[in-house]
Amino acid sequence: MYRVVPTEEFDEEFEKLKQRAKQGDGESVKLVKLIDKGINKLKYNYKYGDHIAKEKIPKEYIEKYGVKNLWKLDLNLFWRMIYTVHGTEIEVISVLLEVLDHKKYDRKFGYKTS
Repeated sequence: MYRVVPTEEFDEEFEKLKQRAKQGDGESVKLVKLIDKGINKLKYNYKYGDHIAKEKIPKEYIEKYGVKNLWKLDLNLFWRMIYTVHGTEIEVISVLLEVLDHKKYDRKFGYKTS
């Protein structure tokens, strides 16, 4: 099993999302479930997502988190979870950076949006 840890920012946003879910926001309930499923998948296979080419890594992630590699996990057709992987042969850690909807993902990574 692999370790999965959130950044402070990810953790804060995820906690806010969980609070909205507890208050009955249906979309938040669904998204919390999708994120939890994604985290569980990464615990068993850190390569579960799609590797993002180095030239596509946004400078924001490089400057803020020192990212050297980046991965994307499609939570469903609309939501993406962005993470980086680091560690050694003994311990691999997936660091959760952000969850984006499809449109924000396209903008951040320079793809044309619909």
